[in-house]
Amino acid sequence: MSPPNFVSQRVGNKPTSNNTSNTSRFSLCNRNISVDGITLLSEVPVNVALSPFSSLPHNSDTDSIPPHILKSVASKSKNGSFLGLSVKQAQDRILNPIGKLLNRKFLSLFRFKTWWSTMWVGSSGSDLQMETQLILLQLPELNSFAVLIPLIEGNFRSAIHPGASHGDVVLCVESGSTKVRGQKFSSCAYLHVGDNPYELMRDAFAAVRVHLGTFSLLEEKTVPKIVDKFGWCSWDAFYLTVEPVGLWHGVKSFAENGLPPRFLIIDDGWQSINMDHEPALQDSKDLTTLGSQMLCRLYRLKENEKFAKYKSGTMLRPNAPKFDQEKHDAMFKEMVALAEKKRKIKEEGGDVLALPSPKTIEYLNDDEDDGQERGGLMALVSDLKEKYQTLDDVYVWHALCGAWGGVRPGTIAGLEAKVTSAKLAAGLQNTMNDLAVDMIIEGGLGLVNPNQAADLYEAMHSYLAEVGISGVKVDVIHTLEYVSEDHGGRVQLAKAYYDGLNKSLQKNFAGSGLIASMEQCNDFFFLATKQVSMGRVGDDFWFQDPNGDPMGAFWLQGVHMIHCSYNSLWQGQFIQPDWDMFQSDHICAEFHAGSRAICGGPVYVSDKVGHHNFDLLRKLVLPDGTILRCQHYALPTRDCLFENPLFDAKTLLKIWNLNKFAGVVGVFNCQGAGWYPEEHRCRAYPQCYKSISGVISADDVEWEQKDSTAVYRNTEQFAVYLHKSDNLTIVKSNEQINITLQPSSFELFTISPVHRLNERAKFAPIGLENMFNSGGAIEFLEYVSKGGLYNVKIKVKGTGKFLAYSSEKPREIIFNGEDVEFDWSSNGILRFEVPWIGGGLSTVYISIY
Repeated sequence: MSPPNFVSQRVGNKPTSNNTSNTSRFSLCNRNISVDGITLLSEVPVNVALSPFSSLPHNSDTDSIPPHILKSVASKSKNGSFLGLSVKQAQDRILNPIGKLLNRKFLSLFRFKTWWSTMWVGSSGSDLQMETQLILLQLPELNSFAVLIPLIEGNFRSAIHPGASHGDVVLCVESGSTKVRGQKFSSCAYLHVGDNPYELMRDAFAAVRVHLGTFSLLEEKTVPKIVDKFGWCSWDAFYLTVEPVGLWHGVKSFAENGLPPRFLIIDDGWQSINMDHEPALQDSKDLTTLGSQMLCRLYRLKENEKFAKYKSGTMLRPNAPKFDQEKHDAMFKEMVALAEKKRKIKEEGGDVLALPSPKTIEYLNDDEDDGQERGGLMALVSDLKEKYQTLDDVYVWHALCGAWGGVRPGTIAGLEAKVTSAKLAAGLQNTMNDLAVDMIIEGGLGLVNPNQAADLYEAMHSYLAEVGISGVKVDVIHTLEYVSEDHGGRVQLAKAYYDGLNKSLQKNFAGSGLIASMEQCNDFFFLATKQVSMGRVGDDFWFQDPNGDPMGAFWLQGVHMIHCSYNSLWQGQFIQPDWDMFQSDHICAEFHAGSRAICGGPVYVSDKVGHHNFDLLRKLVLPDGTILRCQHYALPTRDCLFENPLFDAKTLLKIWNLNKFAGVVGVFNCQGAGWYPEEHRCRAYPQCYKSISGVISADDVEWEQKDSTAVYRNTEQFAVYLHKSDNLTIVKSNEQINITLQPSSFELFTISPVHRLNERAKFAPIGLENMFNSGGAIEFLEYVSKGGLYNVKIKVKGTGKFLAYSSEKPREIIFNGEDVEFDWSSNGILRFEVPWIGGGLSTVYISIY
């Protein structure tokens, strides 16, 4: 397909001709960058240029772009312009002011660690944080919004920094290698304007997609099958001590209590890794010191000895090994204490030879006299699926470069690896202190030759697919920028690795079986997401503050929700947002569960074996291990976009999402913690940890973001169900409901359009009131009238108590062909039971005169 016809024109830092208004709403005139005459950036340096979207050449491979995206981008090309700049001398890192941002509210997303980003709000360029990935500007003069997005151009990648002078916005354009220099750029950042902030994000990144051609939008891709299911991750149960017996009993614990996990993630701890001072072809014996795995390198593609010892049928036998989580944890704590004791003795110059040697926690013997061969990971996966037949998918963890420390040179045939010194980029110097960063810089990275990156992934993934693994969680993604000096810079190195990863994903894991993690930097999204379609949008779930704040068990949870909801604004354009696991018995488990129910992604937990809150989980998960997933991904409501729901002591976090026939708004009190620029870390703001009041309305739902729900914008009345309060009320579309929430608490509002059947009768289905995402249970809804009798036909997924508003008492309710009893009260509340029918849809006819 031919590219759309774009008119060539370039606008410099000088008065524009009349024709410019025909090609872009943005202008650069008299040292101001404006949109429709409204100044965005003032005092723009003379070396900064502005080019309408239609004036620059774009990626020529338009055959891979869906026609509707090309058409949409072409029709809205006036709404976008590129920023460029030039410097007198070629450099590998250019810090160039692009103007002053003054007295205008903005929302930004910046990297607070190498791997993770979060939100920040302000009204001046001086409020910006280092390594900002995106700025969303409020334009009340136009009732609109504008977005500024740093881009990839050639071998350079851009980010936004604050400047030295008041209000200055600085564009950092860097290659990541002193050997790769540049001086002239035409499209190192992009501006786009629109009147709907959510459509603006979609339109802006669609335009960037057409321009760069290096990634695909989420709407173009298939997401992993796990997105609609419940799963369990091994990490918080075992950390690096994960092994087959504990895994088996973990799956068993869920299944025997009626909540079978449909996917399992075997997190870090299954690989064959060791440190440089240890024997080259043996598993490390000392992985208990904090961060020790971060110095380890991969020496074999197959599983480590703990898993290799597993023999087919071991856990299927009546005398299968037992597992005790408490004893396991006690052994692990002893190992950690021993490692810490050794560390202190060594620091003091003492001798540790008399102390016990480190050991591996395992429950399988390797008795060769039984005549049975080892089966390893293949046998374990096969036995798990034989016993627990609803277990559809098993994923395993690995780092982008193989292991945390990469690949150990000389150990894996056919792969040329070299330990490369790691250096933190200058823009990351003021990010949060991070043990992982410190350890990687200390040990360097065993980097496989970029020309063999595809070979690394093919070798690793083809083996995993052969043994029954259906997907991978790829972690530690942004180490590449630490080691790009001798590899053509960060963009070229990233392309080599990401291209190899995408090819392997397509070949070995059905094109979608991958969760990206520790990936929240624009390099990844612009270069790695041709095929990758799911990724983490928040930092890790921290059940307590690793720095020792006793209130961290509470305030960290609100921080996590802010990460996930605001990051989804941009990351959701590329990948299905994954809000990460949580523990169902945590003190704030319900707080997390409420957000996961409406986040639009998978639901999975990292419970210790036998430590579960099944009553809570049953509000998220159906008896077959599936979930009631929303149709979109959760995003902050408009009135939260430019506020600070973490420590302004006044704002509740409100997130909206859509079901097929209703909307949902989750309201969370996340106040009490957040980023502290002076110390470059997240910390508590105890003065904000208090009850907060706010309002919600049906207008908080962005109905137009799905074609099927856009019609609800014109609905006069809505039935609103408050899940925690168990209260159903009828409101007008713009009528506000007041709410006050205690710290670390929440409420979920299911918002269902009221349908007028006749002059007297009105009806609105809510869904299953026992499920947090009540409206997600409704898969089909139809109103039919015949001879004065109105039938409401509903298809329901799940089991429990169905709730609806019906102004008139139904004549009868037919459930799967049979009359059922129901409760109706004069205030319109209608309830009836929905039994479990094995995972299919139940058909309900509600007859009303």
